[in-house]
Amino acid sequence: MSEDNLLTRREFTLESALVMLAGVAITITGCGSDSPPTTPTPASTDKTGTVSTDANHTHTGATITAAQFTAGNAITLTLTGQATHTHTVTLSQAELTQISAGTRVQKTSTNDNNHTHTVTFN
Repeated sequence: MSEDNLLTRREFTLESALVMLAGVAITITGCGSDSPPTTPTPASTDKTGTVSTDANHTHTGATITAAQFTAGNAITLTLTGQATHTHTVTLSQAELTQISAGTRVQKTSTNDNNHTHTVTFN
Protein backbone atom coordinates (compact mmCIF):
# COMPACT_ATOMS: atom_id res chain seq x y z
CA MET A 1 0.00 0.00 0.00
CA SER A 2 1.18 3.43 -0.73
CA GLU A 3 1.33 6.21 1.79
CA ASP A 4 -1.33 8.15 -0.21
CA ASN A 5 -4.10 5.67 0.68
CA LEU A 6 -3.48 5.45 4.42
CA LEU A 7 -5.91 7.07 6.87
CA THR A 8 -5.04 8.61 10.18
CA ARG A 9 -6.74 7.21 13.24
CA ARG A 10 -9.02 10.28 13.38
CA GLU A 11 -10.01 9.98 9.70
CA PHE A 12 -10.67 6.24 10.15
CA THR A 13 -12.94 6.89 13.17
CA LEU A 14 -14.85 9.59 11.32
CA GLU A 15 -15.28 7.42 8.19
CA SER A 16 -16.42 4.46 10.34
CA ALA A 17 -19.01 6.58 12.11
CA LEU A 18 -20.33 7.92 8.81
CA VAL A 19 -20.64 4.39 7.41
CA MET A 20 -22.59 3.24 10.48
CA LEU A 21 -24.93 6.22 10.32
CA ALA A 22 -25.49 5.99 6.57
CA GLY A 23 -28.47 3.66 7.00
CA VAL A 24 -29.97 5.39 10.03
CA ALA A 25 -32.99 7.67 9.67
CA ILE A 26 -33.25 10.40 12.24
CA THR A 27 -36.74 11.73 12.93
CA ILE A 28 -37.36 14.94 14.83
CA THR A 29 -40.87 15.58 16.06
CA GLY A 30 -42.40 18.44 17.99
CA CYS A 31 -43.45 18.03 21.56
CA GLY A 32 -46.98 19.07 22.30
CA SER A 33 -50.26 19.27 20.53
CA ASP A 34 -51.30 21.51 17.68
CA SER A 35 -54.63 22.24 19.34
CA PRO A 36 -54.97 24.44 22.45
CA PRO A 37 -56.20 22.86 25.69
CA THR A 38 -59.97 22.78 26.02
CA THR A 39 -60.07 23.64 29.72
CA PRO A 40 -58.05 26.13 31.73
CA THR A 41 -55.35 25.00 34.06
CA PRO A 42 -57.10 24.40 37.35
CA ALA A 43 -56.05 25.92 40.62
CA SER A 44 -53.91 23.45 42.51
CA THR A 45 -55.52 24.29 45.84
CA ASP A 46 -58.87 25.25 47.29
CA LYS A 47 -59.81 28.94 47.26
CA THR A 48 -61.98 30.51 49.93
CA GLY A 49 -63.94 33.68 49.32
CA THR A 50 -64.63 36.38 51.87
CA VAL A 51 -68.30 36.74 52.83
CA SER A 52 -69.48 40.24 53.73
CA THR A 53 -71.06 40.99 57.09
CA ASP A 54 -74.67 42.03 56.50
CA ALA A 55 -77.62 42.05 58.91
CA ASN A 56 -75.05 41.83 61.74
CA HIS A 57 -73.69 38.41 60.75
CA THR A 58 -71.65 36.55 58.16
CA HIS A 59 -71.58 33.01 56.77
CA THR A 60 -69.06 30.29 55.95
CA GLY A 61 -68.98 27.86 53.05
CA ALA A 62 -67.53 30.07 50.32
CA THR A 63 -64.80 27.57 49.45
CA ILE A 64 -64.17 26.28 45.94
CA THR A 65 -62.27 23.00 46.03
CA ALA A 66 -59.49 22.08 43.63
CA ALA A 67 -61.74 19.26 42.36
CA GLN A 68 -64.45 21.78 41.49
CA PHE A 69 -61.93 23.83 39.51
CA THR A 70 -60.82 20.67 37.70
CA ALA A 71 -64.38 19.62 36.83
CA GLY A 72 -64.86 22.81 34.83
CA ASN A 73 -68.61 23.06 35.50
CA ALA A 74 -70.71 25.82 37.04
CA ILE A 75 -71.14 25.35 40.79
CA THR A 76 -73.43 26.55 43.56
CA LEU A 77 -71.97 27.16 47.01
CA THR A 78 -74.20 27.05 50.09
CA LEU A 79 -73.31 29.67 52.67
CA THR A 80 -73.98 28.41 56.18
CA GLY A 81 -72.77 29.44 59.60
CA GLN A 82 -74.13 30.50 62.93
CA ALA A 83 -77.24 32.07 61.40
CA THR A 84 -80.49 30.09 61.23
CA HIS A 85 -80.71 30.46 57.45
CA THR A 86 -78.54 29.85 54.40
CA HIS A 87 -77.69 31.68 51.20
CA THR A 88 -76.37 30.34 47.90
CA VAL A 89 -73.92 31.74 45.39
CA THR A 90 -73.71 30.38 41.84
CA LEU A 91 -70.46 30.63 39.88
CA SER A 92 -70.29 30.02 36.13
CA GLN A 93 -67.48 28.14 34.44
CA ALA A 94 -66.13 31.47 33.15
CA GLU A 95 -66.09 32.89 36.69
CA LEU A 96 -64.29 29.78 37.97
CA THR A 97 -61.69 30.27 35.24
CA GLN A 98 -61.19 33.88 36.34
CA ILE A 99 -60.88 32.90 40.01
CA SER A 100 -58.45 30.12 39.12
CA ALA A 101 -56.32 32.65 37.24
CA GLY A 102 -56.27 34.99 40.25
CA THR A 103 -58.77 37.54 38.95
CA ARG A 104 -60.99 39.14 41.56
CA VAL A 105 -64.64 38.04 41.27
CA GLN A 106 -67.51 39.33 43.42
CA LYS A 107 -70.92 37.67 43.56
CA THR A 108 -74.09 38.55 45.44
CA SER A 109 -75.78 35.71 47.29
CA THR A 110 -79.44 34.84 47.16
CA ASN A 111 -81.78 36.99 49.25
CA ASP A 112 -82.76 35.06 52.36
CA ASN A 113 -84.18 36.59 55.55
CA ASN A 114 -84.50 39.93 53.71
CA HIS A 115 -80.80 40.40 53.01
CA THR A 116 -77.94 39.27 50.79
CA HIS A 117 -74.19 38.86 51.24
CA THR A 118 -71.36 39.68 48.85
CA VAL A 119 -68.76 36.97 48.35
CA THR A 120 -65.36 38.10 47.09
CA PHE A 121 -62.77 35.76 45.58
CA ASN A 122 -59.28 37.20 45.03
